[in-house]
This record gives sequence, structure tokens and C-alpha cells, in this order.
Amino acid sequence: MRDGIDPSVPPSGTGCKECLETGGWWVHLRRCAQCGHIGCCDTSPSQHATHHFHDTGHPVVRSFEPGEDWFYDYRSEAAFPGPSLAAPLAHPVDQPIPGPEGAVPEDWMERIHR
Repeated sequence: MRDGIDPSVPPSGTGCKECLETGGWWVHLRRCAQCGHIGCCDTSPSQHATHHFHDTGHPVVRSFEPGEDWFYDYRSEAAFPGPSLAAPLAHPVDQPIPGPEGAVPEDWMERIHR
């Protein structure tokens, strides 16, 4: 088993933990494969998933988007297939992208990282 992955840990919620706490918003979601923390992707304004890696040293994330099952290792900067993780494997399909509902500004496309 690759280090940085604990298949038994469930996700921390259905949205970016920090964005939900601060009234922020995200484009896509990433799940820490070690502790289950849900953070926003690097396209999102706050990039909480990457900050989580820098703050904790947890090196691997998995997409938390419906229909996506790829993993990414920040150390090698490479995507790879990985094991099954504890459910749920993605945010609810009716959850809007970007999200959360009501927090996304109308000019969100102008505020993302490219």
C-alpha cells in the first residue's frame, strides 16, 4: 500500500471544510487520502487541498467529484490509480459545481486560478 493512503477513513463532509467555515466557495473538491479532509482544488480561489498538504504533510489526494477516481501525489506531482476508499467517494451529484449553492459569485470565472 502506498504511504499517505488510509482506505478506512471517511471524508470530512461533502464540501471544502475551510470554505464552508469561512463563507468561501470552490470549483472542484479533493479528498485527503490519509485523513479524509475535503479541500478545494487549485483552480479554486483558496486552494485549501494544497494548503492541507503543506500544513499536514499528507501527500495524497483523491478527486471528490462524481465519476472521477484518480489520485494525485503532491510529492511526485503525478496522478495514479489507487485503492477503494471509505464511502462516500464523491460529493452528492445534485451539489452544484462550483459550490456551495448561494456562495458562488456571478463573476466566478474571473476569480479562478488557471
